[in-house]
Amino acid sequence: MESLAGWIEWIDFTLKTLETENLMQLSTKHSPRLARAAARGVTLIEVLIVVAIISLIAAGVTVAVLPKFRQAQIDTATTNAREIRNAVNRWRAMRGGDECPSVSQLLQDKEIDSASKTTDPWDSNYNIKCVDDETIVTSPGPDKKENSKDDIVVPEKRGES
Repeated sequence: MESLAGWIEWIDFTLKTLETENLMQLSTKHSPRLARAAARGVTLIEVLIVVAIISLIAAGVTVAVLPKFRQAQIDTATTNAREIRNAVNRWRAMRGGDECPSVSQLLQDKEIDSASKTTDPWDSNYNIKCVDDETIVTSPGPDKKENSKDDIVVPEKRGES
């Protein structure tokens, strides 16, 4: 066994030596500077510079993408609230009366697809209010607090944009 381990070590050393020699031969044909660079490898400073550059790029992407992600969450919540409102209107039209269904009732009666997400993008429940012939669906919004400035309300309150 000892001789087998010795052979494996010798083969590994030989392959590494051949790789280095081949790289040096290729680079010395083009430039002695490349030969020195291939022989010494990569320094810690070079690695740190590359990491710093990648970090700056990542920070720039984050600054550019985060506001668009937040707006996409608001748009998704608004679209989902409209879909729930339409499902409530269909449910009320089919059954008549003044009863207002919950989201779970809409799922049970198959007015909403069971694969649909029934919470807003911030994992809060949608609230449904039925007043006379009007259906209002709300979400607490990004701050998850009811009756705050960032609430999602469908239909939008008149006078607001």
